[in-house]
Amino acid sequence: MKIFIDTANLDMIKEINSWGILDGVTTNPSLIAKEGTDTPTRVKEIAAIVDVPISAEAMSLKAEDMIKEGRELAAIHPNINVKLPMCIDSLKATKVLSSEGIDVNMTLIFSAQQALLAAKAGARYVSPFVGRLDDIGAYGTDLLGQIVTVFSNYGFRAEVIAASIRGPIHVLEAATLGCDIATIPYNVLLQMVSHPKTDEGIQNFIKDYEKSKKK
Repeated sequence: MKIFIDTANLDMIKEINSWGILDGVTTNPSLIAKEGTDTPTRVKEIAAIVDVPISAEAMSLKAEDMIKEGRELAAIHPNINVKLPMCIDSLKATKVLSSEGIDVNMTLIFSAQQALLAAKAGARYVSPFVGRLDDIGAYGTDLLGQIVTVFSNYGFRAEVIAASIRGPIHVLEAATLGCDIATIPYNVLLQMVSHPKTDEGIQNFIKDYEKSKKK
């Protein structure tokens, strides 16, 4: 499974990239607003740091405007894919953009039916929101399994990005279910590295090493 980082923070991207595990970056208007910048500027800066797919979200709501904005975003750098929210107009825009070789990441997916339509329209990625479904008492990872199965049944080229990841268990479940990608917040990536028994083992090794030096 590929690992994307879900952030617009340059320092976080540089740090995770240094680990040798980064396959992509996803951004959204909220993440970019936290950095006090705008989407074109920030994705250009990200593209200068990493050579991986970068999702940049279009803010237009009408198909013709989405197409225009999507073309402008994609023109910034070859690695940029255009993020569109699931709706009728975004399906129309996806059909056009994908026909022009522009990758689309259809976001705000909350049902397998939505994912099916996005894939048929030509989306390169679909992003089901696991954590937000959990928030309303549903099992977000059930949706991941449904989408993976549907795409496998019919051979769709679209990749499934497990999004709205809230903790390491979501990542594990996404990987177990066969998701292509998980886009993960920085703090969750840090949590994935740690384990109490690993920390305990390191401390024991240090203590034993110190004892051996005294002999």
